[in-house]
Amino acid sequence: MSAASAPRDPERYLTDNHRLWQQWTPLKAASAHYDLEGFRAGGNRMRPLERAEVGPVEGRTLLHLQSHVGLDTLSWARLGARVTGVDFSSSAVEIATSLAADVAPDARFVESDVLRLPEVLTGTWDIVYTSNGVLGWLPDLRGWARVVAHFLAPGGFLYLFEGHPAAWTLDNTLLEPELRLRYSYFGEPEPLSFEYHSPTSVPEARIPDVEYVWGHTLGDLVTALAEAGLRVEFLHEWPFVGWRMLPFMEEGRDGWWRLPDTLPALPLSFSLRAAKPAEPREPAGPAEP
Repeated sequence: MSAASAPRDPERYLTDNHRLWQQWTPLKAASAHYDLEGFRAGGNRMRPLERAEVGPVEGRTLLHLQSHVGLDTLSWARLGARVTGVDFSSSAVEIATSLAADVAPDARFVESDVLRLPEVLTGTWDIVYTSNGVLGWLPDLRGWARVVAHFLAPGGFLYLFEGHPAAWTLDNTLLEPELRLRYSYFGEPEPLSFEYHSPTSVPEARIPDVEYVWGHTLGDLVTALAEAGLRVEFLHEWPFVGWRMLPFMEEGRDGWWRLPDTLPALPLSFSLRAAKPAEPREPAGPAEP
């Protein structure tokens, strides 16, 4: 893939991204990498780290933003959460709904652009969850944070596991183990465009197209959440990531992808939990005499 500049109407970026995911989603869902039939038979995609940082979810409501085909959403359902997934791809929602029928019939999936979700969904949830390469699809992080706060019940929290912004600056075209800066940490007025010939999970497919991604710093994220009225409980940085972000990464027995030992350690991902304050209690009345 290669990066290029393409100044255009912002809405057209989102339209093109939507078209790309409509094409890719059925191919990815049918791939051995996704293994939907194996997931139907059992198992869970939530790693111990995420389970520990989120805590027990049994009986709690969970809203998964940018849920794709629902594997992570339904993994939380298998752990006892009452789940709702949201994705802008009708293909993804259709596949997730079909999968839910066999895994968690009470699960619900909604087709919507995340930034417009309050127009089509009502209610509040105990937990809002999102993870693994999703923030780059969002042009407006402040708008996203307001959506998160809108759907969190008082006392609820957001949990996010994501690729680290520092890692997104690295040249991802190098095949040999080398760290070279290529992209701005602070992003650009226009999103980066990447030309692909196929989704990584289906390398034999040939669907040439372009995706557009926006850069967001950790400062952007924390500030957006603070402005939306959320309080960051923790921000942890990790030297591993949940997918092969760079071609020369190595997968460990624990399923995490890391840089080779010959390279210096860098933050490749981070996890964050931010809570919505509980509603203030009414002042107590006068004590009984």
